[in-house]
Amino acid sequence: MTNLPDSASSTAASPDEQKQRNTGKRAELIRIGVAILTEKGFYNTPLDEIVKIAGVPKGSFYYYFKSKDIYTIAVIEAYSNYFIRKLDKHLYNHEQSPLNRIRSWTEDAGEGLAKYDFKRGCLVGNLGQELAALDENYRVVLRDVINSWCKKIQDCLDEAKQVGEISPNADTAALSKFFWNAWEGAVLYTKLDKSRAALDLARDAFFSLVQVRS
Repeated sequence: MTNLPDSASSTAASPDEQKQRNTGKRAELIRIGVAILTEKGFYNTPLDEIVKIAGVPKGSFYYYFKSKDIYTIAVIEAYSNYFIRKLDKHLYNHEQSPLNRIRSWTEDAGEGLAKYDFKRGCLVGNLGQELAALDENYRVVLRDVINSWCKKIQDCLDEAKQVGEISPNADTAALSKFFWNAWEGAVLYTKLDKSRAALDLARDAFFSLVQVRS
């Protein structure tokens, strides 16, 4: 039997209305996936839980996504897009110096983790620990997401070079990777410690490393 959207049994709708409903339900499933997988991870999140929260029959889920793997890739992409918008909000704020933009982002990110009592980490970091060693497709997707975030920090560090905040000889590509390595490890520890202390330590250590000393 062909899987149909969950609204198929409702009052007949025009093609445009049906398309809008389907798009909205698909987006809702992704939004729910971002929230749950960020907190619980892939293997601890059964599909039954996702469709129950979304109010979608399990059979209809496969109308929107052919498999849980395809769904998870869509969730990762949505999370990355959201994350990049947050990064851009701070890293392209030219009212601040380049290093202060990075500092501003770390403050915002720390507040976001505290908002959920440090139960939610980084979805990409969580899934990287679970899936990267087991599935090549996930490994590549997750690696590319992190690399795109590294490029954002690297661009900001390149600006910091130009204004003399960091050494003109600084390897900004390596420093940007170091930043994310330290930050993702700190995010993991916030779940254990239930505080942002690890984030502050990672941030301060990074700035101590890169800033030019007068």
